[in-house]
Amino acid sequence: MQRLSGKTALVTGAQQGIGAAIVRSFASEGANVVINWLDDQAGAEALANEVSGAGAEALLAQGDVSKLDDIERMMLAADELGGIDLLVNNAAIFPRVDFLEMTADDWDGLMAVNLRGVFLCTQAACKRMVRAGKGGVVTNLSSAAAFRGSPRGVHYVTGKAGIVGFTRAVSQEMAHNGIRCNAIAPGLTDTAQPRYGLSEQEIAEAFDNLPLSGVVEPSDIAEMATFLASDQARKITGQTMHVNAGAYLW
Repeated sequence: MQRLSGKTALVTGAQQGIGAAIVRSFASEGANVVINWLDDQAGAEALANEVSGAGAEALLAQGDVSKLDDIERMMLAADELGGIDLLVNNAAIFPRVDFLEMTADDWDGLMAVNLRGVFLCTQAACKRMVRAGKGGVVTNLSSAAAFRGSPRGVHYVTGKAGIVGFTRAVSQEMAHNGIRCNAIAPGLTDTAQPRYGLSEQEIAEAFDNLPLSGVVEPSDIAEMATFLASDQARKITGQTMHVNAGAYLW
C-alpha cells in the first residue's frame, strides 16, 4: 500500500535537487503534489510531467516564499487538489559572504527566504489544516550547518539553526490539532548548492571521508521526508532528523 495515498503535498523550492527528489518520492507513494518553483519553469514543468506520467496529479505554483501573495497562490493550488495535508519547506538560498563583509541586506535577504518563508508557509498551511480538521504534517529542511557551521555562511547557519527552534515550537503549539512538525538536517548532499563553494575534487574527497563513504543523494533526504510524512512516523514530532552518512561520528 502506498504510504501517502490520498494526500496533497506542497513542496517549496522543488524545481531541482532535494525538493525535486521529495516530489518524486511523495508522488511514488500516492500523494498529489504542488510543485513550487522560482526561476526554472522548464525544470518544474519537466518534473510535473514526470510525476504525472507515473500517475500522480501535479500542479505548478511559481512564487517567492517570502511573499504572502505568492504563498496564497501556492495554497490555492493545493486547494485544487483537495486541500493541503503535507508541507515541505525546502526553498532556501545560500549566497556565501565573509562575515566581516556581510551587509544588512545580505542578512535580511537570506532570512527573508530561509526563515521568514518557512514561517509564512507553515502558518498558511496550518491554518488550512486546522480548518479542515484532518491534521497534517510539516517538514522543514534545516542543515548540518546549523550544528557545525559553514564557511562564509554566518547568516545561513543562523537561519538553519532558527528552523530547528521554530520546528520545536510549532510542534508544541499544533500537536493538539493533530499536526506534526519535524525537521531534516542534511549533511553534504550531491546537489548544485555545495558546488557554489567547493570544487568537484573537494566534494568527492568529503564524501569519501564519511563513515558511510559514498555520495549522499537527494533521494536519501527524500526517503526521510517521506517517512516523516507517513503514518509510520505518527508519533514523531518536534524532532530534527540527521541524514549525513555518519558525519558527526568524526
